[in-house]
Amino acid sequence: MGVKAVFLDRDGVINVEKDYAHKIEDFEFLPGVFEAVKSFNEKGYIVVVVTNQSGIGRGYYTNEDFQKLTEYMKKEFEKSGGKIAAVYHCPHVPGDGCGCRKPKPGMLLAAKNDFGIEMESSWMIGDKEGDIEAALASGITNTVLVRSGHKIDEKSTKATFVVNGVFDTIGLIK
Repeated sequence: MGVKAVFLDRDGVINVEKDYAHKIEDFEFLPGVFEAVKSFNEKGYIVVVVTNQSGIGRGYYTNEDFQKLTEYMKKEFEKSGGKIAAVYHCPHVPGDGCGCRKPKPGMLLAAKNDFGIEMESSWMIGDKEGDIEAALASGITNTVLVRSGHKIDEKSTKATFVVNGVFDTIGLIK
């Protein structure tokens, strides 16, 4: 059996949705996210963050700024007993036509190849329909949208579940 993963979007899932969050002092973790990641790890899942970061492509902040915040975020998870295995990001703006920007599955497929992830046994937790589309295109069918980020059209979503926040997924993911 391959590696199982829980893929998390970042903004709106791990941290409070703020336009182009890139500074540690502006990064606010959402309630229950540390407990959720620790729970996923304890259940045998690796946790992989997949995040669109068009602020880099727009020149609002640098890749170095993003990496600094990412290291801070990963260390905060480690302090609470959880582990983020990897963080994949797309620095492109929507019009660039890249294969990594969600709803395209590039970041998820890169993680699949890097870690030998069994997508059928994995999960995607996001706050936008594009997260779900990327998951489905990569072979993940276990999907969750959280209400802690963007507004969701719950009547038309392709997500398997819709919950208030990432903490509410602890009971869903076995």
